[in-house]
Amino acid sequence: MSGRQKALLGLLAVLLVALFAVAVGAGRDDQGDPGARHGFIDRLGALGGERSTVDPATVSADCADEPGRLVFSGSCAVRVADPGGLRTLVLRSAARFTVVAPTPGDADLTIRDEVEPAADGTGAVAKIAVDQATEVGLSCPGLGGCEVVVATS
Repeated sequence: MSGRQKALLGLLAVLLVALFAVAVGAGRDDQGDPGARHGFIDRLGALGGERSTVDPATVSADCADEPGRLVFSGSCAVRVADPGGLRTLVLRSAARFTVVAPTPGDADLTIRDEVEPAADGTGAVAKIAVDQATEVGLSCPGLGGCEVVVATS
């Protein structure tokens, strides 16, 4: 490789590094939502562990037998007060049940899931992401009744 080719290759490398630095630094001075979860570090944190759960005291329902315990046949509407950030609503039952819940954020989507008991006998567990005051629908399959507990883990 000649000296001239080495110089051009070096200049090309410097140009690529400069373009990369400009691309990474662009748009950093705009105003944004400080509560929004953006960025590489936040994504790593979301992968690293469990979110905090919804406080059962902030959950209400017409089918509440006692605080944190829902007993119903057919269906039940569960209301979650604004948790002040992204939290996980954990619902546990010995039998299967169906959950219908909106997705967190601004998306206009509703998720429906039939929650089955685990094969090891630990029961059915539904974990629903909640970031604002919302209503979650529960239904009990068949003619029997359901008992669902709002859990902290």
